[in-house]
Amino acid sequence: MAGSRGPLCSRCKLCCCCSERETRTPEELSLDYDRCINDPYLEVLETMDNKKGRRFELVKWTVVFAIGFCTGLVGLFVDFFVRLFTKLKYGVVEASVEECSQKGCLGLSLLELLGFNLTFVFLASLLVLIEPVSAGSGIPEIKCYLNGVKVPGIVRFRTLVCKALGVLFSVAGGLFVGKEGPMIHSGAVVGAGLPQLQASSLRKIQINFPYFQSDRDKRDFVSAGASAGIAAAFGAPIGGTLFSLEEGSSFWNQGLTWKVLFCSMSATFTLNFFRSGIQFGSWGSFQLPGLLNFGEFKCSDSDKKCHLWTAMDLGLFVVMGVIGGLLGAIFNCLNKRLAKYRMRNVHPKPKLVRVLESLLICLVTTVVVFVASMVLGECRQMSFSKHVRNDSYQQVRTEDVNSSMKTFFCPNDTYNDMATLFFNPQESAILQLFHQEGTFSPVTLSLFIVFYFFLACWTYGVSVPSGLFVPSLLCGAAYGRLVANILKSYIGLSHIYSGTFSLVGAAALLGGVVRMTISLTVILIESTNEITYGLPIMITLMVAKWTGDFFNKGIYDIHVDLRGVPLLEWETEVEMDKLRASDIMEPNLTYVYPHTRIQSLVSILRTTVHHAFPVVTENRGNEKEFMKGNQLISNNIKFKKSSILTRAGEQRKRSQSMKSYPSSELRHMCDEHIASEDAAEKEDLLQQMLERRYTPYPNLYPDQSPSEDWTMEERFRPLTFHGLILRSQLVTLLVRGVCYSESQSSANQPRLSYAEMAEDYPKYPDIHDLDLTLLNPRMIVDVTPYMNPSPFTVSPNTHVSQVFNLFRTMGLRHLPVVNAVGEIVGIITRHNLTYEFLQARLRQHYQTM
Repeated sequence: MAGSRGPLCSRCKLCCCCSERETRTPEELSLDYDRCINDPYLEVLETMDNKKGRRFELVKWTVVFAIGFCTGLVGLFVDFFVRLFTKLKYGVVEASVEECSQKGCLGLSLLELLGFNLTFVFLASLLVLIEPVSAGSGIPEIKCYLNGVKVPGIVRFRTLVCKALGVLFSVAGGLFVGKEGPMIHSGAVVGAGLPQLQASSLRKIQINFPYFQSDRDKRDFVSAGASAGIAAAFGAPIGGTLFSLEEGSSFWNQGLTWKVLFCSMSATFTLNFFRSGIQFGSWGSFQLPGLLNFGEFKCSDSDKKCHLWTAMDLGLFVVMGVIGGLLGAIFNCLNKRLAKYRMRNVHPKPKLVRVLESLLICLVTTVVVFVASMVLGECRQMSFSKHVRNDSYQQVRTEDVNSSMKTFFCPNDTYNDMATLFFNPQESAILQLFHQEGTFSPVTLSLFIVFYFFLACWTYGVSVPSGLFVPSLLCGAAYGRLVANILKSYIGLSHIYSGTFSLVGAAALLGGVVRMTISLTVILIESTNEITYGLPIMITLMVAKWTGDFFNKGIYDIHVDLRGVPLLEWETEVEMDKLRASDIMEPNLTYVYPHTRIQSLVSILRTTVHHAFPVVTENRGNEKEFMKGNQLISNNIKFKKSSILTRAGEQRKRSQSMKSYPSSELRHMCDEHIASEDAAEKEDLLQQMLERRYTPYPNLYPDQSPSEDWTMEERFRPLTFHGLILRSQLVTLLVRGVCYSESQSSANQPRLSYAEMAEDYPKYPDIHDLDLTLLNPRMIVDVTPYMNPSPFTVSPNTHVSQVFNLFRTMGLRHLPVVNAVGEIVGIITRHNLTYEFLQARLRQHYQTM
């Protein structure tokens, strides 16, 4: 494999992904989405027929339905307890406020509200201490996972438990967060664990389920689970499918589309079935499709001039989209600065500091909500809906809107507009802004937007499970309602429908923050059940995205960058095509021979962190052509020796610090390597290489492995490429004693089946944790049956855009660079295709022109 590169933490020392191991490289953080077509896999294909294929497909559809069903149940659990705790809290506090408004003891009411909120937020913070990756919405992490990046602990069962419990406590605790975003993460965890019928947190439960034991299969189910999560959150199965396609999955195929849509439908109707039965007592009525539903938008029958929207309003929607994009860019900029501050000043400190920060935000939010509701609210005249339909759902929805009006300190038939927005669950406040025909004061809406905008920005990223969809929708709905009030009261546009402008404002701000287009358009249309809103929402989201992208990235991409995750974008910039594969590949290889001794394999595995190694043989016929002048030449690919010497020196320093061997024999060998390394450091490596240019190669087959004390000639000799062998495969072969003695033929080596090779998935043993003292280091391992003999490869002259598209589309982890005569000259990994690496190579390209 390519030489060791700098650790991922060098870019972001406080990256959450680096907490377990400081030397995690971009290659280590990658997933194996490419299928290994080796002999054990071919044996499985030989036994596969149409009947088994149909049974396998039936099992997959069954698992997809189970993922949707379980995701719906998770949403039901979260929603039920959020409603229970919120009703309990507001019931006690509102009764206290009504009583204390006459007795003058509002301070006691504030203390009661603080008691509830601080307790709930404290519990949410404790759950994050148990599983740190359960903090936040989880969408950036799931996006990274589906892009091919392994984020430790992101799809564990313990993460699901902490996420589901934590988000209901953080929402019930009055923080400006939503439960819809974490539903995506929860669905992804269900999708990752359910198909394997096992969890690392429940090791005692072992079920033999021989299907889907690969990263490739898990990726598809995680895509389905993520779409099911957003489908359950908004009652939008089509929007959930498009979200998984647009924002989540980096790799897609036609067969996956139907399964993801079916999973989303299963989650939506599972949640709908149980919520409708529990709330209405009418099982099977399917009246509550999602956790958040915007209700029906309809003008009053008595108002003949009212229209949901007109063609003239599109210009106003464009302006609102521009403002929403600007607000989203400001939100993202402020949140990025806060995240950097937390990384530098909060995360390095004891974990209790994170809990205290959560409690501080909860304290400030509670005080602002209470004081603003009691002091800054205005009494407005109640206005009841005149177009109530007879169906039970619309009656209940209207009753919800009217019953959520708060009358703090207001006379009969009036309500406190600020308290109505602050002293309600966020979903109820959104419905008020969408459907309440009475007006909210422009001053009240302005103050509400300012308070909510900055508090939500401060809250997102704190150590509690939290979502951003609903806070953005609520703040945007208030912004849209403010625009509608101004147009009605001060400009005289009496024909406009306030609910439409509230919806467009919500779309504008949410689009400006998250920068989603297609999927968000469909989600909002499905949530409103009004197809006529398609054009205004689409135009608003597009304008908001373009405006926001002019200043910065979307909020999820910003947090991905802050974590230092090597995420691959959809495509490269046009300018990058000035580079070729030979410009970005890593030529310093660590490889294995088809037949290698155990001591050599152990040495390779313990002194490198690579997850795949080229299987090669020496091509001695091209030796003289390979060494010419002051350059290494292989089929017109030239490497400057100074660059190679620098890379090799860096690799030796990193590898030397990682040496650890299980037996005294191998430890002695390690000591000899270190001694020779010290001597080699004192010599001119370039001169040594030139002097030994035509020295016969040492006898390395199969006694030794490529070593860091080799000369450049030995390290960069012509090598014929035969295939790739994974680290997990090599460790499995060593653990199971797959080898033969030098007095035997390789035919005497034991053979492992595909099921045996995948038995330890996904937790393959670590070579550093194994006791290999019982293995004879002189035994030989034949790796050819287990390597992938036909991986994707590229020519050294391939343009970067072609390399990038192949790597990303096929979900690769390693891409060998092979010349025209079958010699491997380098290898490309995720690290070599990141934006920063390509930019650095492009600058070098300009300097050498």
